[in-house]
Amino acid sequence: MAGREIHAPLLARAGLEIVAVSTANPQRGEQVRAEIPGAALVPDLDALLAEDVDLVVLATPTGEHRSHALACVEARRPFVIDKPLAVDADQALEVVDAANHNGVPFTVFHNRRFDAQHTTLAEVLRDGVLGEVHRAEMRWERWRPEHHDRWRESATPAEGGGILLDLGAHLVDGAVQLFGEVEQVYAELASRMSVAEDEVFLACRHVSGVVSHLGATSLAGAPGPRVRVLGSAGAYVLDGLEAERTVFPDLADGEGQTGWVYRGDQREAVASVPADQADFYRAVARALASDDPQAHLPVEPRDAVHTAAVLDTARISAEGRRVVDVITPGERID
Repeated sequence: MAGREIHAPLLARAGLEIVAVSTANPQRGEQVRAEIPGAALVPDLDALLAEDVDLVVLATPTGEHRSHALACVEARRPFVIDKPLAVDADQALEVVDAANHNGVPFTVFHNRRFDAQHTTLAEVLRDGVLGEVHRAEMRWERWRPEHHDRWRESATPAEGGGILLDLGAHLVDGAVQLFGEVEQVYAELASRMSVAEDEVFLACRHVSGVVSHLGATSLAGAPGPRVRVLGSAGAYVLDGLEAERTVFPDLADGEGQTGWVYRGDQREAVASVPADQADFYRAVARALASDDPQAHLPVEPRDAVHTAAVLDTARISAEGRRVVDVITPGERID
């Protein structure tokens, strides 16, 4: 699904050519032949790495990220790896160190940085419209009460399953980009229908002093507002995410709008800052054509190590029901 419905359309919009696809599933193979007729069809990653490609895109289950990334490093192939980089921060750092040691450029597919929802809020914060920000709430809530027999729902956390590693990685990365690295976490996690977590809540204290409340669940019959940011001069509120259901019609965006700024009874629409997830791959193409590809790739891999460390800390916090300091491996501890 990720390769066909997310990466392939973005690669096409960015003007890149898909020259080979790896799948061992006969039905998916037929889809490749029908939709990308010029692409070579290969059965596994080893065969893909033997093809003449400039970039490998790893849209594979999270539990396989480490081994697949290290295979790309060994083959000296630049690669994009889906988020999260690995199931934990130690594995994520191992990939980063191996790629750096061997001079293999790579980046992590944190595509939500290129959404208008993210770019517009970032502009609001840069302009100081909200004054001094002290709290941010970011939600990814759905109503999916039926269990689905898919790897994310069936795999254990150690194998990469669960909503913490999936949607939690998006939420943490977005919050870090807006408010700085996380220094402390308090978390509540639950597995109500799945082997791994399908309900997560993180309270993160950022180095900037902002506290972000990050939540994701598959069992929200009435999803909360997507974003609410509180500051000394006002609040930013945003609802709706693509095709997800909303219960706040008054918060619906108008044409060219992304969210509202509230000041008590007064509110004003916020003009959208144009954004396109295909810009991720446009940036990748420019980086690979530059003299220093790693320096120009759109997502710094060590950002993904910090995100993984925050998610690791959330597990520790939930197990002990306590606030826990975040220690990102590979960084100097004063």
